Amino acid sequence: MELVTNSLKILNEEDKKDLDVARISEDEPLATNSTAKRKLYIESYGCQMNFADSEIVASILRENDFATTSKIEEAELILLNTCAIRENAEQKVRHRLQHLVPMKNKRKNVKIGILGCMAERLKTKLLEEEKIVDMVVGPDAYRDLPNLINEVEEGHKAVNVFLSREETYADITPIRLDSNGVTAFISIMRGCDNMCSFCVVPYTRGRERSRDANSIVKEATDLFNQGYKEVTLLGQNVDSYKWQSTDNSTVTFANLLEMVAQVSPDLRVRFSTSHPKDITDEVLYTMKKYDNICKYIHLPAQSGSSRILELMNRTYDREWYMGKIDRIREILGEECGISQDMIAGFCTETEEDHQDTLSLMDYVKYDYGYMFAYSERPNTPAAKKLTDDVPDDVKGRRLAEIIAKQREHSLERNQMSVGKIYKVLVEGFSKRSQEHLSGRNDQNKMIIFPRENFQKGDYVNVLVTECSSATLIGHIVE
Repeated sequence: MELVTNSLKILNEEDKKDLDVARISEDEPLATNSTAKRKLYIESYGCQMNFADSEIVASILRENDFATTSKIEEAELILLNTCAIRENAEQKVRHRLQHLVPMKNKRKNVKIGILGCMAERLKTKLLEEEKIVDMVVGPDAYRDLPNLINEVEEGHKAVNVFLSREETYADITPIRLDSNGVTAFISIMRGCDNMCSFCVVPYTRGRERSRDANSIVKEATDLFNQGYKEVTLLGQNVDSYKWQSTDNSTVTFANLLEMVAQVSPDLRVRFSTSHPKDITDEVLYTMKKYDNICKYIHLPAQSGSSRILELMNRTYDREWYMGKIDRIREILGEECGISQDMIAGFCTETEEDHQDTLSLMDYVKYDYGYMFAYSERPNTPAAKKLTDDVPDDVKGRRLAEIIAKQREHSLERNQMSVGKIYKVLVEGFSKRSQEHLSGRNDQNKMIIFPRENFQKGDYVNVLVTECSSATLIGHIVE
């Protein structure tokens, strides 16, 4: 799951969403408490949930005398928050650990911890394979970090990979790491009950549980009062959010979306990720009702073949998915942004199955997508029951064709925006020039425009004058 700012995101061995890395960008001032002298450095790999979890970890450890630093050479505690969705994701972490060996040998007081999904999947095996790792901590055990750190400082290795059926960290106020001060993530649920045959998430993040709706609204309100202008509600499957209040009334995702939208009309609301089987008309009509709920949906398809979808245990077929796309367009209009996840070369995929994927893309014409070749993960249903029998060169060729198709559609969809005016939230300077600003429109498309006298956090109206397959370009109008 990930919400990105460019209109085409290609996932292969070199460029994949699951290997994005965030490092702390600023030093956190030491607390006035004289005991707060230890420095913490965190790197986050993978999906947005990991990024949000790192903010929870930083908050927990700040209460235990740690201050964050952007300088790894200053840190006494180094934490890598990991991803296990693909083999290459884990290899990237292993390579990073090897780069840390000289530092560990030189500075004996430095402690290294592995957090997140890779920690949960490999457990104590990580300590055996990566000798410099001092502790292994699963996604539901972050409250135990202070105790685990104490164990390590006493000369022991420490492990807690207990998966909880209740933990949501609802009472913890995250420390916003690597923040632009304008946009923020809010985790609304944890875990996943969808047993897609290719996916490790149910095994690394546990069963689905929803966070107290009141705590979510409070967090959104606090963020807005601090100057944030946009929040993204996060979950492995946000549309299955369901929380029971003390008066036994049920809060659905549509209800929650409305509650957050009502915090302020100046607070933009996004969400990710939606499972096609769970997104409802009620959610779509709630999006339509509120101008500040962005008209963009990430709706992973994974394949366009009904036969492959059944093997993936996605619980829908091609026609059902296309019907859901039709419903989105009917309620929210043709301009609503839609993005995809697509896997090339899943077990037993034939050329006909692959052509079904390409034709589904032609039907939907996604604004952008996350695309990658199938990577078998140990202990998943697919690994146990199916054969990864599509040759790598065939996977690569099919992936290239999916990428080319998406690039074509991204350009076509972006060309529809030329000549139109969009309300844009300024997120900062463009990557290439401080004479230009950048921000996203409702459809989650990045727009670049001359800065004039505007700054980060402003809402501006931008006329789009040109585009590429990845970016819209324009200028501010009154």
